[in-house]
Amino acid sequence: MDIRFIAETILSLLQGVPLTLALSALAIIGGALVGFVIASMRLSRSRLLQAPAWVYVQVIRSIPPLVLIFLIYYGLGQFAAVRSSFLWPVLREPFWCATIALVFNSSGYAAEIIRGGLLSVGRNEIEAARACGMSGTLLLRRIVVPLAIRQALPAYSNEMVAMVKATSLASLVTLMDVTGIAASVASSTYRPIAVFVAAGVIYLAINMALAHAVKVLEYRLTPHLRPAAHRPDLQSQPEQL
Repeated sequence: MDIRFIAETILSLLQGVPLTLALSALAIIGGALVGFVIASMRLSRSRLLQAPAWVYVQVIRSIPPLVLIFLIYYGLGQFAAVRSSFLWPVLREPFWCATIALVFNSSGYAAEIIRGGLLSVGRNEIEAARACGMSGTLLLRRIVVPLAIRQALPAYSNEMVAMVKATSLASLVTLMDVTGIAASVASSTYRPIAVFVAAGVIYLAINMALAHAVKVLEYRLTPHLRPAAHRPDLQSQPEQL
């Protein structure tokens, strides 16, 4: 295998990295926000909120992301009402169609991950916070959400990696991300194996950086799980006789 050609191809594919990162970031953040709303609906006591949230999760998780992209990019434009609406300037752009599809796809999985994180918050912590005078939004912001994030982050990191890889599907709706450029280079050089090895190296680097960032964040969010030697709050305390 020609290492020099692979190195040159990696340099060419780097032009698509900003688009891949933009799609990944929007899909991850948007999926988390929508997923949090869906998870809250599923945990609601009202069946009017639980039922549509359950149906949404089942439907979204059952449809492949490629099908969602095609439905939004090719399907919505078939309706005259959509073409004449204020949404058409957005829905006619392949970037936003791919982004919306990836957000929907991510939100279905994120909802279940976040719901699991919220359910993992112990009743003792909530009762202790209420005894301190916390309630409503303050209780949610200071106790429930931070604890839920700690529990959900390891599982959601897998979803984040999956979203980075899923952005490669955007190349099928004319977007020139890493995979889109790779397909173009492969068709012009007739060396698909070397080209897609180069693309794989770039995706590997992105996902390794993402996994490291999540690991650092998880470390900062769980100081109580660190060994005593790594906890400055314990090191600064004087020894008790």
